[in-house]
This record gives sequence, C-alpha cells and structure tokens, in this order.
Amino acid sequence: MSMITITTLEPSALPDKPRRVMRYVLLYCHTGSLVISVDHRDFTLGAGDVITITSGQIHHVRENNQATGYLLEFTLDFFCKDDNDIELIFHNGLFCHFAMNEVIPVGHGVADMQLALIQEEVAQQPYQYLISVHSRITLILVAINRAKVQRGDEIWRPDALFLKFLEAVRNNFEHNYPLKELASLLGTTEAKLNELARLHAGKTAQNVIYGLITSEAKRLLTYGDLSVKEVAYKLGFNDPFYFSNFFKKQAQLSPKQYKEQYAL
Repeated sequence: MSMITITTLEPSALPDKPRRVMRYVLLYCHTGSLVISVDHRDFTLGAGDVITITSGQIHHVRENNQATGYLLEFTLDFFCKDDNDIELIFHNGLFCHFAMNEVIPVGHGVADMQLALIQEEVAQQPYQYLISVHSRITLILVAINRAKVQRGDEIWRPDALFLKFLEAVRNNFEHNYPLKELASLLGTTEAKLNELARLHAGKTAQNVIYGLITSEAKRLLTYGDLSVKEVAYKLGFNDPFYFSNFFKKQAQLSPKQYKEQYAL
C-alpha cells in the first residue's frame, strides 16, 4: 500500500461504511457539507472545514450533502522523519491518540491550494515529489494550527518522546509490555515517562497505557467480528476473565455489554 494517497470527494470517494485504516486521515470540505462518524461521535463539516482522524480510528460518512473537497491519507513513517515532524503532526491535538477529533474551520486558501498540488504531485510523480508532498502537508498542518490559535484555542505541544511512547504502546498491544520494558525500548526511564505523562496528559504513564488499551478494546469490540476472548488475546491478556474485569473498571460496561450496545 502506498505511503500516501489523495482523492477528491466528487463524485464520491468517501467511506460510507465503517472502516479502520492504519494511516493518518485528513478530510477537507471545499463546498457542500457532510457528517462523518469517528469512533461513534458525529461531526458536521461545512465549506472550508477540516477534520483529522488518527491512525486506527473507526470512521465513515453518515451524510453527504454534495460535498466536494479532498481525502488525504498518509502513514506515520512517511511524514515523521524527525522529532520536529512528530511534534507537528500531534501539535494542538491534531491526529491525537486521545480522541481529540474536532471540526476546524480553515477557510478557502492554503488547504485548497496545497491539497490540489499534492494531488498533482502524487498523480505525476515528478522528481523528488515525496519531498514536495511532505512540505505541502507541513504547510496545511501549520495553517490548521494557526486557525486554532486564531479562534483562541490553548496551544498544546507535546514532547516528541511522549508521542513515541504513545506509538510504542499502540504498536505493541499484543505484547502487553510493562512500563519498564517500554522505557527500555525508548531508551529512557520510567520516571521520565511518568513526568511527561503528567505534563501532557495529567495522569501517570501507566494510566495513559490503560487508556490506550481501553480505546483499542472498544474499537476491536465494535468493528469486525472478534469475540471477547479474541479481543483479550489480541491485547496481550492471557486470561479473558481478567480482561473483562479490566475493561469493566475502565468503561463501566462489560466487554459483552459494550459489544452488544455499540457493535457496527
């Protein structure tokens, strides 16, 4: 699969059935409007609006009212070449692991122009087009961040190490690594991860891990056809009963109840 794809929304390239892709998704509405569901939350986009969807989030379009615009998808490996890229992609909650999706009005300007040029670059693939596309995505993310700051949003800029920690947790669910092992993988200490977790998430690193596991469990229970036992094993729990107790404590519903209530 390509590291980056871009399609126009006309006549209709929108996902109208729930889907889950391990790519970062940016949806921009140029004209018309649409309602998109992301992890069971509905968002309405009008002309000049954008929404970012984190890799792994379940999403689909519920209503399409003659929307035109662009659907951009890319992998983390494509965009994140260094710590600055990692910090930019998650700056102000963009593509955040903590379900901070929101509709952001960016207007007609930078997003239109750069997305059109990205589509041209991807289609024609001229010399060094991937470098050009990377730069154009950067410009779009800067424009989105500026739009958020201009409307009075508080600036949130997490540390690259904290973001690598989140990615490490998500990429190793099946191993169920303890915090000590994750710190070792990242070349840091448990104390440092706890410090960053308290700074950026207001909780301990272990509770951040629990939150990410719970979010992933909810997606696995609602999307696809896995049993509770299969979900437990997929998340590194050797004992499905222990997983059920863990999930109920975090979500206030048993896995079976959650699946019955939210399954797609």
